[in-house]
Amino acid sequence: MIDARCPLCDLNDKDGLWANDELVVISAQIAGVGTICRVVWRAHVHEMSDLGLAERRAFMDTVFAVEATMKRHARPTKMNLASLGNFVPHLHWHIIPRYQEDAYFPDAIWAAARRPGAEHPLSDELLRAALCEALGQPRKSRL
Repeated sequence: MIDARCPLCDLNDKDGLWANDELVVISAQIAGVGTICRVVWRAHVHEMSDLGLAERRAFMDTVFAVEATMKRHARPTKMNLASLGNFVPHLHWHIIPRYQEDAYFPDAIWAAARRPGAEHPLSDELLRAALCEALGQPRKSRL
């Protein structure tokens, strides 16, 4: 099901780092932090409990693979995983590398900045290649 008002239902797969028929991995730049990723379930559902058991496992396996990939390449102080969806009620997880010198540490990236913060960007090309290695090649029909 697609919701025409939902920004996550309208993702452009060509901008994704990796995708299959069920989900897409996208990156974003957060000022004072650097690159984060989001793993987005394609169908417009609100909660993890809206998915079947196999779908939940596939979703979380992808979240953990993205986390491990970012941890290996970003070398953060800590990794944060978050599934909130209060502003955009479409099932997605944030994978956020955190650094002691980022603008928000030790608070959440949604808190007020404590300092200007050092950014740690990762290129989409690097992440795309690393995710293909970790997750396999994406389904070409969707990207």
